Amino acid sequence: MTYAIGIDVGGTKIAAGVLDLDARNGVILMRAQRPTEPQRGGEAVLADVLALARGLQDHVEQAGGEIAAIGMGVCELVNRCGEVTSDFMIAWKGAAVQATLNEIAPAVVEADVRAHALGEAIYGAGRGSDPFVFATVGTGISACLVQGGVPFAGARGNALVLATGPISIAGPDGALQSFVLEEHASGSALTRRYGVDRTEQIFAAAQRGEERAHMMLHDAGWLVGGALGWLASVLDPAAIVVGGGLGSAPGPYWDGLVAGVRAHIWSDATRALDVRQATLGNDAGIIGAALYGARGRK
Repeated sequence: MTYAIGIDVGGTKIAAGVLDLDARNGVILMRAQRPTEPQRGGEAVLADVLALARGLQDHVEQAGGEIAAIGMGVCELVNRCGEVTSDFMIAWKGAAVQATLNEIAPAVVEADVRAHALGEAIYGAGRGSDPFVFATVGTGISACLVQGGVPFAGARGNALVLATGPISIAGPDGALQSFVLEEHASGSALTRRYGVDRTEQIFAAAQRGEERAHMMLHDAGWLVGGALGWLASVLDPAAIVVGGGLGSAPGPYWDGLVAGVRAHIWSDATRALDVRQATLGNDAGIIGAALYGARGRK
């Protein structure tokens, strides 16, 4: 039997799992996880990734199987050759990450949002919609277009930055102001603004009827919806699929996001497009990374 390992490297945790390539059902057969702790440096994080991969490989081989490929999604920019080109969270910029994984099995390194998008395209909420926009909304905010079952990477691998770059707008007096969406609508921005450690605490406050929490979540969702509505007007997708911790949560954030999408779409014919939540949850990154590994870099 033939298997692929999928690894999802985020700022909080490294999650890995094994996918049966013969079954073609997207079921993760075994899992392993450990905290990322990126402050330790890139070499330490990569050593943990290798340890998880080798541990899963040993389990598979002991059961008579074979690891045919490894795929890894990372919360950084990754170019079309699999090279990590940023170091916002994980210090792998310029490091031979893909070559190191190749020592275990043929490997592909991708940006995590594209790995998540591929998982949803093949086994999740993106099935039957072509093309669709996938967005992940959590600690950060990213998005990509998926067409023909393939997440679009762009010329340099950077076609995912929905909310990090500044947007310039003119104020009432004509003066230009810069606005960065992630600084207002991401999970890290919300916890900072509300003065708590986790976004779950803000949702709980909103459920208790605290108006400030409710409005903060709704307005943040509205801002993200505005960006997605702009994408919908530019790309004309069949659907928008939203994942991530914030994007998958019911309540005021989601309500604001959907309303923001509708309000910012220009065409009447597009305004009613399907905006749906992702269905694979935290498994999307592992599944999509394993699929990237199995496909090889295209």
